Amino acid sequence: MNASESIARGGVAHAVVDADGRLVTADPAIAALNLRAGGVVGAALAVPTLATVARLARRLGIVVSRGVIVADVDTDLQLWVRAQPEGQTVRLSVSGWQERMPVRLPRGERAEADFVTAGAEWRWETDAALRLTFVSIEAGARYGFDALAMLGQPLTLLFVLGDDTEGGLPILDALARRRAFEAQPARVRGSGKAMLLSASVRRDERREFAGFIGGAAVAPPTRDVALPLSEEFTSGLDRALRRPLGRIIGHADSIAAQADGPIEPTYADYAADIASAGRHLLGLVDDLVDMQAIERPDFAPPAERVDLADVARRAVGLLRVRATDSGVTIVAPEPEVALFAIGDFRRSLQILVNLLGNAVRYAPRGTMVTVAVRPAGAFVEAIVIDTGKGIAPADQTRVFEKFGRVDASEPGGNGLGLYISRRLARAMGGDLIVESAPGDGARFTLSLPSARAADATGDQDQQ
Repeated sequence: MNASESIARGGVAHAVVDADGRLVTADPAIAALNLRAGGVVGAALAVPTLATVARLARRLGIVVSRGVIVADVDTDLQLWVRAQPEGQTVRLSVSGWQERMPVRLPRGERAEADFVTAGAEWRWETDAALRLTFVSIEAGARYGFDALAMLGQPLTLLFVLGDDTEGGLPILDALARRRAFEAQPARVRGSGKAMLLSASVRRDERREFAGFIGGAAVAPPTRDVALPLSEEFTSGLDRALRRPLGRIIGHADSIAAQADGPIEPTYADYAADIASAGRHLLGLVDDLVDMQAIERPDFAPPAERVDLADVARRAVGLLRVRATDSGVTIVAPEPEVALFAIGDFRRSLQILVNLLGNAVRYAPRGTMVTVAVRPAGAFVEAIVIDTGKGIAPADQTRVFEKFGRVDASEPGGNGLGLYISRRLARAMGGDLIVESAPGDGARFTLSLPSARAADATGDQDQQ
């Protein structure tokens, strides 16, 4: 008797999984399914999809409900799984128990599938409507998506498809002609990792098109060609996103603050995460608009007398609340200190806010970030000093590159802040440099032309 026969249609079977993934108790249907997968009660849950749902619910600390497909002897089972964390355990409720015959490829087609996906790093499969029916679990862990959550979703929810060298989409031609395809450019949503997709055709028992059996291979590196961002595109993006993002952030902040009444702490945390993600995206929009401006050949910020010490104090004021929340103290130049440079006040403040934001983000709790100003010959300097983990010499050039981040897995910006800051500093006749060593913090120095040096040069010209 298989699992679907051991429980009435529409019935629910229950199981409990402990914090280490072991099956503690199970109703007969789940116990039998687990036994056929090679597991026993008291050992690790042996049904991979059920174990994955349980791990996800335990990690997130919330109820997770979704449909899954489980291979069981000669059939596949379509199940609905609900996983509810209960202290150190997770309670599984499994319903549905619908059988469906798995697609069995003839030997020739299986050989074709193996050939097409031979060079792939990981595999994926779809049905005739291009909904995902299989995604390699290990790929999700590597590229930052939930492989199980992708099942039943459109292929385009996992991949952003791109044109090939001839401007076409190989997968669309293959879909129209019901045939295999190769070298479909794509990027994994979220991580942005460039891949090449290839797939063979899957057919049902009537020999009709039933989807694709595909693989994803890492795309070879291509020459990075800097393409100017269209001003029309960036201004349109700014207009299209700023208002809805503002609403999302506002509502999420309201929920996180429990303005309409108390809610579960977990959901308040989720709302705070949503607000944080909204601000991150809004910052990216701002950076793209800035990048479009600074990369124009005729870009030239206004040149005026700027008190760099005053700019530093204002930047500290803007970051003080964030620093306090992070347990970091910021030391600003004393109120009586004044040091004049030639530059643009708004752009100078933008640079120092970015430098201080990075310093606060990476400074350990209980430490100090210092902003100092000093004359340096024909220039004046503002120096931001932190006591974070530092930057290795090999990475000190990369942090100023477009989208350059030392460790993309760490929480942080989008890799444009320092690129834009250095371009702004140089556009004002100065520079932005870093001095650092692993474990010894970092010193970012913004230099701008000294107003005193400019005045002296003007006096000589008049003479």
